[in-house]
Amino acid sequence: MISIISKVTLFIQAWCLLCSSFASASTYQFHPSSQQPISLKSGIVKAIVTKWQNANNLAVLEQAVEDFNAEEIVATAPDATSAVRYRRLIVLPLDERFDPPAGVFSHGHVQTGDKMSLPREFWTAIQKSGAEVPWLFEVSRVDGVTGPRVVFPPSMEDPKLDRVVGGAIDFRSPSNYVFLPRWMMQALALKPRDVVDVKLIETVPAGSAVKLRPHSSEFVKIANHQAVLETELKHYSALVRGSTIPFDYNGKRFYFDVVDLRSAPRGEKVPMAKVQDCDIAAEFIRAKDQIKTKKKRIVRDEDDEDDE
Repeated sequence: MISIISKVTLFIQAWCLLCSSFASASTYQFHPSSQQPISLKSGIVKAIVTKWQNANNLAVLEQAVEDFNAEEIVATAPDATSAVRYRRLIVLPLDERFDPPAGVFSHGHVQTGDKMSLPREFWTAIQKSGAEVPWLFEVSRVDGVTGPRVVFPPSMEDPKLDRVVGGAIDFRSPSNYVFLPRWMMQALALKPRDVVDVKLIETVPAGSAVKLRPHSSEFVKIANHQAVLETELKHYSALVRGSTIPFDYNGKRFYFDVVDLRSAPRGEKVPMAKVQDCDIAAEFIRAKDQIKTKKKRIVRDEDDEDDE
């Protein structure tokens, strides 16, 4: 009799915990802090409920994204192409598991390029639309849907961008997910499992000129730094003004702020521009560490004057 009462009590406790998790679940915003560690020390019921809550939080998010894509995009699309060129997706970071085999152009440039892993629907969109190379995809934050912007440490600045553009490294991502390189997630101030909109776009103008600010003056001291730049830029299909992009050279990673972009043929200032298959002039401006050094010198001079 006692055993039956205990089982009923445990069932009621578990049910109450599960119901409370439904009440606190957020449809679109996934919080890593909601994923609780599972331990048997607190009891078998608590461990089971915690495991269920963790799975439920992620399932709720995935279902919300899938429902939006089905009801708001596919069901309302005017044609078959429109039904597959836009998706709401869950973000995860791109890593070395997506590195193409040796011999493929993007090999070794998972983090030093603008390529993302996309669902196969976007490959279908390319085929149906007849989009020309480079195939470009806009990733954008969504008001009221994407989680709060990540807070950066004092040594980093939030670019405050709401959209970026890039190419595809492959089309093998699960249907509700997109995998982005680290610099792209930082540009949009995203954390893993934030929700974004992704679109195949064909309106990005060709670029004619770009101004880049190196973070380190060490890069411009490289004897052939202009040639290095031209080589590394080939791994970017497009650039976005305000973003910070990385290059690797001689085993060291260098970072560059995209300060200015001009379109071809008129040289108009634009927020984003294609660089692949474009004759684009690149110019370096004063490195970031040199600006900081100059500011320190000014402050030091002012302090010396005050002492006098």
